Amino acid sequence: LPSGAASIMPKRWRPLFFRWIKFSAVGWLGVSVQLTMLTLLAGRLEMHYLVATALAVQCAILNNFFWHERWTWGDRGLLGAPGRWQRSLRFNATSGTLSILGNVVFMSIYVGQLGLHYLVGNIASIASCTILNFVISDRLVFLAMPTDTPASCE
Repeated sequence: LPSGAASIMPKRWRPLFFRWIKFSAVGWLGVSVQLTMLTLLAGRLEMHYLVATALAVQCAILNNFFWHERWTWGDRGLLGAPGRWQRSLRFNATSGTLSILGNVVFMSIYVGQLGLHYLVGNIASIASCTILNFVISDRLVFLAMPTDTPASCE
Protein backbone atom coordinates (compact mmCIF):
# COMPACT_ATOMS: atom_id res chain seq x y z
CA LEU A 1 0.00 0.00 0.00
CA PRO A 2 1.52 3.35 -0.98
CA SER A 3 2.33 5.68 1.89
CA GLY A 4 -0.77 7.56 2.92
CA ALA A 5 -3.14 5.65 0.63
CA ALA A 6 -5.27 4.50 3.56
CA SER A 7 -5.47 8.09 4.83
CA ILE A 8 -7.38 9.22 1.72
CA MET A 9 -9.90 6.42 2.16
CA PRO A 10 -13.06 7.23 4.18
CA LYS A 11 -12.57 6.02 7.76
CA ARG A 12 -15.59 3.74 7.62
CA TRP A 13 -14.03 1.77 4.74
CA ARG A 14 -10.61 1.26 6.34
CA PRO A 15 -11.47 -1.78 8.51
CA LEU A 16 -13.05 -3.53 5.53
CA PHE A 17 -10.07 -2.63 3.34
CA PHE A 18 -7.55 -4.05 5.83
CA ARG A 19 -9.72 -7.15 6.33
CA TRP A 20 -9.66 -7.58 2.53
CA ILE A 21 -5.84 -7.41 2.65
CA LYS A 22 -5.79 -10.16 5.32
CA PHE A 23 -8.35 -12.19 3.36
CA SER A 24 -6.19 -11.90 0.26
CA ALA A 25 -3.03 -12.95 2.12
CA VAL A 26 -4.79 -16.04 3.47
CA GLY A 27 -6.18 -16.59 -0.01
CA TRP A 28 -2.70 -16.62 -1.53
CA LEU A 29 -1.65 -19.19 1.06
CA GLY A 30 -4.73 -21.19 0.08
CA VAL A 31 -3.80 -20.85 -3.59
CA SER A 32 -0.39 -22.37 -2.84
CA VAL A 33 -2.06 -25.25 -0.96
CA GLN A 34 -4.52 -25.75 -3.81
CA LEU A 35 -1.92 -25.65 -6.58
CA THR A 36 0.40 -27.96 -4.65
CA MET A 37 -2.39 -30.49 -4.15
CA LEU A 38 -3.54 -30.15 -7.75
CA THR A 39 0.01 -30.75 -8.98
CA LEU A 40 0.30 -33.80 -6.74
CA LEU A 41 -3.10 -35.26 -7.61
CA ALA A 42 -3.38 -34.42 -11.33
CA GLY A 43 0.31 -34.24 -12.19
CA ARG A 44 1.94 -36.96 -10.12
CA LEU A 45 -0.95 -39.31 -9.41
CA GLU A 46 -2.58 -38.68 -12.82
CA MET A 47 -6.03 -38.19 -11.31
CA HIS A 48 -8.62 -36.60 -13.64
CA TYR A 49 -8.15 -32.83 -13.41
CA LEU A 50 -11.77 -32.12 -12.33
CA VAL A 51 -11.69 -34.65 -9.46
CA ALA A 52 -8.23 -33.41 -8.49
CA THR A 53 -9.54 -29.83 -8.56
CA ALA A 54 -12.39 -30.60 -6.17
CA LEU A 55 -10.04 -32.35 -3.71
CA ALA A 56 -7.40 -29.62 -3.96
CA VAL A 57 -10.02 -26.93 -3.35
CA GLN A 58 -11.23 -28.77 -0.24
CA CYS A 59 -7.67 -28.80 1.14
CA ALA A 60 -7.43 -25.06 0.53
CA ILE A 61 -10.84 -24.50 2.18
CA LEU A 62 -9.70 -26.23 5.37
CA ASN A 63 -6.46 -24.24 5.38
CA ASN A 64 -8.30 -20.96 4.78
CA PHE A 65 -10.88 -21.59 7.50
CA PHE A 66 -8.08 -22.18 10.02
CA TRP A 67 -6.34 -18.87 9.16
CA HIS A 68 -9.47 -16.79 8.64
CA GLU A 69 -10.79 -17.68 12.08
CA ARG A 70 -7.45 -16.87 13.73
CA TRP A 71 -6.30 -13.87 11.73
CA THR A 72 -8.65 -12.37 9.12
CA TRP A 73 -11.61 -12.25 11.48
CA GLY A 74 -9.57 -12.78 14.66
CA ASP A 75 -10.81 -9.46 16.08
CA ARG A 76 -14.34 -10.86 16.31
CA GLY A 77 -13.50 -13.07 19.28
CA LEU A 78 -14.06 -16.37 17.52
CA LEU A 79 -10.90 -18.29 18.39
CA GLY A 80 -11.76 -20.84 21.05
CA ALA A 81 -15.37 -19.62 21.08
CA PRO A 82 -18.25 -22.05 20.95
CA GLY A 83 -19.58 -22.78 17.51
CA ARG A 84 -16.34 -23.59 15.66
CA TRP A 85 -17.91 -26.67 14.06
CA GLN A 86 -20.96 -24.65 13.03
CA ARG A 87 -18.71 -21.93 11.55
CA SER A 88 -16.68 -24.60 9.79
CA LEU A 89 -19.85 -26.13 8.36
CA ARG A 90 -21.13 -22.69 7.29
CA PHE A 91 -17.76 -21.95 5.69
CA ASN A 92 -17.80 -25.26 3.81
CA ALA A 93 -21.48 -24.90 2.85
CA THR A 94 -21.03 -21.36 1.53
CA SER A 95 -17.49 -20.53 0.48
CA GLY A 96 -16.57 -24.19 0.15
CA THR A 97 -19.49 -25.05 -2.09
CA LEU A 98 -18.97 -21.90 -4.16
CA SER A 99 -15.25 -22.63 -4.46
CA ILE A 100 -15.62 -26.29 -5.37
CA LEU A 101 -18.49 -25.84 -7.82
CA GLY A 102 -17.07 -22.60 -9.20
CA ASN A 103 -13.61 -24.09 -9.68
CA VAL A 104 -14.95 -27.25 -11.32
CA VAL A 105 -17.22 -25.27 -13.65
CA PHE A 106 -14.54 -22.72 -14.52
CA MET A 107 -11.92 -25.47 -14.92
CA SER A 108 -14.17 -27.32 -17.36
CA ILE A 109 -14.37 -24.09 -19.36
CA TYR A 110 -10.76 -22.92 -19.06
CA VAL A 111 -9.14 -26.35 -19.45
CA GLY A 112 -11.79 -28.50 -21.12
CA GLN A 113 -13.05 -25.95 -23.66
CA LEU A 114 -10.30 -23.35 -23.97
CA GLY A 115 -7.41 -25.82 -23.66
CA LEU A 116 -5.44 -23.99 -20.96
CA HIS A 117 -2.95 -25.94 -18.83
CA TYR A 118 -4.70 -27.12 -15.65
CA LEU A 119 -2.57 -24.90 -13.37
CA VAL A 120 -3.27 -21.77 -15.46
CA GLY A 121 -6.94 -22.68 -15.59
CA ASN A 122 -6.99 -23.16 -11.86
CA ILE A 123 -5.51 -19.73 -11.15
CA ALA A 124 -8.15 -18.17 -13.42
CA SER A 125 -10.85 -20.19 -11.64
CA ILE A 126 -9.69 -19.00 -8.22
CA ALA A 127 -9.74 -15.37 -9.34
CA SER A 128 -13.28 -15.86 -10.65
CA CYS A 129 -14.57 -16.87 -7.17
CA THR A 130 -12.63 -14.58 -4.80
CA ILE A 131 -14.81 -11.50 -4.23
CA LEU A 132 -18.01 -13.46 -3.63
CA ASN A 133 -16.17 -15.67 -1.12
CA PHE A 134 -15.06 -12.57 0.83
CA VAL A 135 -18.58 -11.19 1.08
CA ILE A 136 -20.02 -14.55 2.13
CA SER A 137 -17.33 -15.06 4.78
CA ASP A 138 -17.67 -11.54 6.17
CA ARG A 139 -21.49 -11.49 6.30
CA LEU A 140 -22.43 -15.12 6.97
CA VAL A 141 -19.57 -17.16 8.43
CA PHE A 142 -17.32 -15.13 10.73
CA LEU A 143 -19.95 -13.14 12.60
CA ALA A 144 -18.81 -11.18 15.65
CA MET A 145 -19.33 -12.83 19.01
CA PRO A 146 -21.51 -10.77 21.37
CA THR A 147 -19.36 -9.00 23.93
CA ASP A 148 -22.10 -8.79 26.57
CA THR A 149 -24.81 -11.21 27.46
CA PRO A 150 -28.27 -9.68 27.85
CA ALA A 151 -29.36 -8.98 31.40
CA SER A 152 -31.81 -11.39 32.92
CA CYS A 153 -35.46 -10.25 32.89
CA GLU A 154 -36.24 -11.53 36.37
